[in-house]
Amino acid sequence: MKPAIFGLFANSIAFPDLRWTSDEGLSVGRIRIELLSGLTVALALVPEAVAFAFVAGVHPLVGLYAAFLVGLVTALLGGRPGMISGATGALAVVMVALVAQHGVEYLFATVVLMGGLQLFAGVMQWGRFIRLVPHPVMLGFVNGLAIVIFLAQMTQFKAPGSTEAAGHGAGGGTWLSGEPLYLMLGLVVLTMGIIWLMPRVTKVIPAPLAGIGIVAAVVIGFGLDVPRVGDLASIEGGLPLFHVPLVPLTWGTLEIILPYAVILAAIGLIESLLTLNLVGEMTGKRGGASQECIAQGLANTLTGFFGGMGGCAMIGQSMINVKSGGRTRIAGISAALFLLLFILVGSSVIEQIPLAALVGVMFMVVIGTFAWNSLRILRRVPMTDAFVIILVTVVTVYADLAVAVVVGVIVSALAYAWNNARRIHAKISENSEGAKVYQIQGPLFFGSADGFAELFDLGADPEQVIVDFADSRVVDQSALQAIEAVAAKYQAAGKRIQLVHLSRDCHALLSKAGHLMVDSDDDPDYGLVVNYSVRIGILGEGH
Repeated sequence: MKPAIFGLFANSIAFPDLRWTSDEGLSVGRIRIELLSGLTVALALVPEAVAFAFVAGVHPLVGLYAAFLVGLVTALLGGRPGMISGATGALAVVMVALVAQHGVEYLFATVVLMGGLQLFAGVMQWGRFIRLVPHPVMLGFVNGLAIVIFLAQMTQFKAPGSTEAAGHGAGGGTWLSGEPLYLMLGLVVLTMGIIWLMPRVTKVIPAPLAGIGIVAAVVIGFGLDVPRVGDLASIEGGLPLFHVPLVPLTWGTLEIILPYAVILAAIGLIESLLTLNLVGEMTGKRGGASQECIAQGLANTLTGFFGGMGGCAMIGQSMINVKSGGRTRIAGISAALFLLLFILVGSSVIEQIPLAALVGVMFMVVIGTFAWNSLRILRRVPMTDAFVIILVTVVTVYADLAVAVVVGVIVSALAYAWNNARRIHAKISENSEGAKVYQIQGPLFFGSADGFAELFDLGADPEQVIVDFADSRVVDQSALQAIEAVAAKYQAAGKRIQLVHLSRDCHALLSKAGHLMVDSDDDPDYGLVVNYSVRIGILGEGH
């Protein structure tokens, strides 16, 4: 018999959506669309990978290798065909401190460990917890990320020649002005106009690819002096080579890389799983969260051993792919292979592409990514949801995605708990035997425990009190303690309390906590042992 862990691993990756074709089938037309979509994505990946490498403080090829390896592995094994992964800014801003203090070899070791942690999360099927992210958080996520993508393009409006202009864009570089700025803006607008108009003329070529191609032809044909991909850095290189990170295998090394690996793994999975949901909504596909975790883990582990900076899903490039018609794994695989081809033999051509064309493509991605309907519904949705949308958007822009999502989930959870805590109340009546009946309404949990205790009027209640839970649920340990406290007060006053209509899962919860003893399996009587060792009768349904 195989060990349980291998069975769990097998279950984690045995998803049905590893097929290569879309629902349309794998026709010649479909393959053409997928390949052209992959080419478009690859062109958009080049400046992003180079820029994020500068942000992290590493050589541009380290970012390009990550884009190739992470993109290839996740395209082959990921949870959602159509998603694009590669080096991202969200991870780069965390890596920069590690590289500055300890060097690039420690970064490679951290990426390997990061991948291992993501693999573990996938095997444990933790990806399914992404379903706990509320819709307002998702709206804030896409809005914030659209703004981040927009702001990232601003660095391309700086004069080339500084790593700050090509990378993070902070504290360096000279902003374009005068004729160079007007020319740059004109080409950006031209690219956006072509992307908007092309689908109305023909769908033979993806609109973003047409925009890049036409604008590049105009710039090269007329010899226009505008910033080009080659002004960022040379992308020429060889194949990535296997390389074991040159770090001492000591406890001290683990103490250095583990905190960074945990943060990077969390950010990478959160961004990837949220992108998975977003692409799923656009393509009508569901599931695959744990499979995506495993794919991301394998990709980053491999990348760390081949000199890459690691990565995760890229929402901008994923949107380009989906809107260009990419629906299968062929698009993602071809994007990675085109990128490798650029590095090996096509660098001289790719470096001539004007940055304005790529900026125009990303601006169209921003327009398509931002949830414009969220602006209209802010006054219609509950105030808490509107606050969460705005909060997540702002935190995404000014902090990072992982912090924004965690903050949004926490605020949403607290708001939910508060709303449910206020729902606890009781309908009070008297039965034929003169016993007072409290019909509890609403869930009993940590947030409503105090409100539950305040429902009872111990001094005015008769000798017999019945608490009916037919319309309530006992949820957690705080609820159990609240029941115990009420029972103890009635016992101390010489009065008898009965609990009726507890659901089966409540029985199990009480039994597991050691508070409930079952005397019979058929419509049983129950006994609740309170803190003061008092046995109080609890009647099952039907008594």
